[in-house]
Amino acid sequence: MEENMVRTIRNACMSLLVFTILTGIIYPLVVTGLAQTIFPDKANGSIITRNGRPVGSAMIGQQFDAPKYFWGRPSATAPYPYNGGASSGSNYGPYHPDLMKAVQERMQALRDADIGSTAKIPVDLVTSSGSGLDPHISPAAAAYQVQRVARNRGIDEAKIRTLVAQHTEGRQFGILGEPRVNVLKLNLALDELSQEKRRMQK
Repeated sequence: MEENMVRTIRNACMSLLVFTILTGIIYPLVVTGLAQTIFPDKANGSIITRNGRPVGSAMIGQQFDAPKYFWGRPSATAPYPYNGGASSGSNYGPYHPDLMKAVQERMQALRDADIGSTAKIPVDLVTSSGSGLDPHISPAAAAYQVQRVARNRGIDEAKIRTLVAQHTEGRQFGILGEPRVNVLKLNLALDELSQEKRRMQK
């Protein structure tokens, strides 16, 4: 009986060692190696760089509130918006008073930034996503902001609309999801357009 117990313990320890090596060392190394080989950009966080410096990730939203920029979808993460370490939504029901108040405040901020606009505000500009990290807005949300951005940049609206169209991503594989616009990429392209305009004016 004692020999059986020793054998059982030895087998259990060997199994623990083998599976620790397989799942704790070999598997992570293989998966990491494949990811770095097949899609290194995504494996490293989809980092966007400008002039050799990282400016953000294409997969995590950023806070934009200056009128000359396109604004992203609101974030409900704590203790600050778009906190990648605390992905979460507000968990408020559709009729919760705090949610209604937040939506009204966001609508007012959009109207204050674009006085005179009578266009309907797209829902994704006043409600946060389930993750709180959504880097995209709908084409309708981008189109709503074109007039404000063009006015604050001193750039023709048609050029801004063209820029939005260039940065509108279609459905994945043509069927999954909805068309969307990456806010960070669009705003970076917008800055480049403004810089080009200033160079031409010199």
